[in-house]
Amino acid sequence: MAPPPDAERIRLAQADSGEQDWRAWGPYLSERAWGTVREDYSEHGTAWDYFPHDHARSRAYRWSEDGMAGVCDDRQTFCFALALWNGRDPILKERMFGLGGDGGNHGEDAKDYWWYEDSTPTHSFMRWRYHYPQAAFPYDELVAVNALRGRDDTEYELVDTGIFDDDRYWAVTVDYAKESPTDLCMVVTVANRGDRAARLHVLPTLWFRNTWGWGLPGSDRVPTLAGEEGRLVGEHRVLGQLVLAGDGTPTPLLCDNESNAERLWGLPGRSRYPKDGINDHVVDGADTVNPDRVGTKGALHYVLDVPAGGQRQIRLRLTRTAPPPAGTPAPALDLGAGFEATMRTRRFEADRFFADVIPAAASEDEALVARQAIAGLMWGKQFYHFDVKRWLDGDPGSTPPPAGRRHGRNSAWWHMNSFDVISMPDPWEYPWYAAWDLAFHCVSIARVDPGFAKEQLLLLLREWYLHPNGQIPAYEWAFGDVNPPVHAWAALKVFEIDGSQDHEFLARVLHKLLLNFTWWVNRKDTLGSNVFEGGFLGLDNVGPFDRSAALPVAGVLEQSDGTGWMAMYALNLLDMAIILAERDRAYVDVATKFFEHFAYIAAAAYDQGLWDDEDAFFYDVLRLADGTKVPLKVRSVVGLLPLAATTRLTARTLRHLPELGARLRWFLTNRPEYADVVGARRIGPDGRQQRLLSMVGPEQVVRLLARMLDPEEFLSEYGLRTLSRAHLDEPFSVTLGGQEFSVGYEPAESTSGLFGGNSNWRGPIWMPTNFLLVSALRDYAAFFGDDLQVEYPTGSGVKRTLAEIADDLSARLIALFTRDGWGRRPIYGACQLFQTHPDWRDLIAFPEYFHGDNGAGLGAWHQTGWTALVADLILTLRRR
Repeated sequence: MAPPPDAERIRLAQADSGEQDWRAWGPYLSERAWGTVREDYSEHGTAWDYFPHDHARSRAYRWSEDGMAGVCDDRQTFCFALALWNGRDPILKERMFGLGGDGGNHGEDAKDYWWYEDSTPTHSFMRWRYHYPQAAFPYDELVAVNALRGRDDTEYELVDTGIFDDDRYWAVTVDYAKESPTDLCMVVTVANRGDRAARLHVLPTLWFRNTWGWGLPGSDRVPTLAGEEGRLVGEHRVLGQLVLAGDGTPTPLLCDNESNAERLWGLPGRSRYPKDGINDHVVDGADTVNPDRVGTKGALHYVLDVPAGGQRQIRLRLTRTAPPPAGTPAPALDLGAGFEATMRTRRFEADRFFADVIPAAASEDEALVARQAIAGLMWGKQFYHFDVKRWLDGDPGSTPPPAGRRHGRNSAWWHMNSFDVISMPDPWEYPWYAAWDLAFHCVSIARVDPGFAKEQLLLLLREWYLHPNGQIPAYEWAFGDVNPPVHAWAALKVFEIDGSQDHEFLARVLHKLLLNFTWWVNRKDTLGSNVFEGGFLGLDNVGPFDRSAALPVAGVLEQSDGTGWMAMYALNLLDMAIILAERDRAYVDVATKFFEHFAYIAAAAYDQGLWDDEDAFFYDVLRLADGTKVPLKVRSVVGLLPLAATTRLTARTLRHLPELGARLRWFLTNRPEYADVVGARRIGPDGRQQRLLSMVGPEQVVRLLARMLDPEEFLSEYGLRTLSRAHLDEPFSVTLGGQEFSVGYEPAESTSGLFGGNSNWRGPIWMPTNFLLVSALRDYAAFFGDDLQVEYPTGSGVKRTLAEIADDLSARLIALFTRDGWGRRPIYGACQLFQTHPDWRDLIAFPEYFHGDNGAGLGAWHQTGWTALVADLILTLRRR
């Protein structure tokens, strides 16, 4: 008998076809909106100072909202989140706390502990977890101690305060299950882990995003929330009727989602019961909630007394009960047997879905890591609203922004108007999209939701994102910064994961990327020599000086990574054109164009001196105004990335596209200098001839890999470092314009202030570059087969195939997260609480990057984003 159909896949199909919009509601509420560029109306772009954490509870947001364990609709008409109070804190815990770029000694840093334990792609089942101290949260201590620490010191974290030492904390879990696309059942479980009875205030909170307070024409109608017995009932002109119902006898508390202007600025406000009214009422007993129980923000106030080691649960249901105008009384919501059946069924369906996604060969621990990595990606989808022109001009109902802003940050991106759900690098530390982060996200997302992955890749190429000159926006701190051109690579990966059938998607991507490729050629090849600049290219402080700022001397910085990225980009577009040309001959000309452009770029890297034959490595070269070349001999990932510029032309392709084959033969006959990058050939697995197109030729591959796979240089126990460990004893140094610049191996947090100092490419292990290099090894392995074996690790005397090396590197990266022989996860370093405590050790964080020697997690510690590529590594390795 055939197994019953997978319910989650049916929901995905319904969402993709438009039959039922199962993605309409989701965890799209950011965990931080304060301290962001879009909320910053200061003259000089001091976002953290203009809208600090202390303002967040009292000040209405202009563009998007934030909260804990939050959900909203895909237009963020309404928001739901959890608020907590332990009876000791000075404020409600409504949002995660952390330090801004000026407060953390290594940049932005969240200071709470929360995890995304589960989520299906349609969010039909989700689970969120938070550990809340029972003692007063040490806000001031965290600020003060970190302020005293310099870049040579570690960050002072919440666990370092000792607040969890006696297990006196609340383990708060929220489970979500959708009965329908707009009917969400929730169970809040609060567990007292301490050794004495304790009280917790739990406030499930519902509110409307403030769209009425900015003086915009046609947007002045104010929705309403009304408190009734055990529930909140909302009325909205677009959404209709919305009900939040809770079991038991909670007290409805209502105020307005309006700024407390008196507290913030000493001015009269729009409401007697502003946004922080519920906070002031619960914490201080103030008369700051509306006695008539109406407003635009409301909470159901539960006071739970829980014995030592015990737990309590709250059932909640959030449902759209009628379309507009929704004039009838709201119906009662089922919190009984039907509610239980929905929770039970959706949990079972989620388990079944992931059992099909995660290979049976994966260990139980690997399956746990993969599922939580995917959950983090799903929870990382955020509603993002930012009309840059409106932001620059200001709102009619607000004070005009300073005039200097019209020539400052993002002023050249006035065309941008974002109003979408987007995959974010991190919902707290980076609560805004980043172009190259998103490309990597989509590769992993495609494993569970290829429809959403494709929509995301297309989104940044739409007219309201892509600059008229063809540049893809980088991120909100500076849309004009240059991220690596990985969009085409990601689109090909997603196309392949999705079954290689959606040619319309591939064509749409290609058409827009033609504009972006042209922008690169016109803007980032200053001398027209086919070697590229690009600036920091996402690698922050990898070089001796800021590669995005003015050079310390007159000249041009020719970059090995920029040139490698562009060679890879040309090959990606070639591969797209070949696939499309199989069905439409009009793409043949595009294929031959990118074949030639790749050849020019790859050969130029050697002609212009980026390849150092003596060192067997690619370096950046500073070309001075007088023509002098200064190689910047830093052995970093910059010199490894050219490996990613590789593909194969099979005999079948050349037979089906004779024009491409003819052009290749012409090149080899009339331009023999390109033979090293387009000339390698051998018999493939099918017994037919194939060609290797690669920026790193067969001879250079072996020599470059000898460095990459050397434990004294790039190879660590947990993947590839971004800087050779040889620079520990031999830092690179260069004097330019009378000033000395240097780069030394730093395996952990950076001691450099470049790009704010909150990330480090001078030694740690980064998942995206590792993933690219592992993928490149598999591409080379497909060409060379078992015939090419190299020493691995370098110096060991053991020869292995490139496929075996790719597998082993994958296993090393996976081992960052899984328990070792002593039961310890390398990501948690020396923190005993996370390593050994049964309530903590299986809650997986997905840090931004990792210590280059011991694998400890660093940077944005809660980030999933591109670190979720570990799920793809597990799925690939265990299916081989």
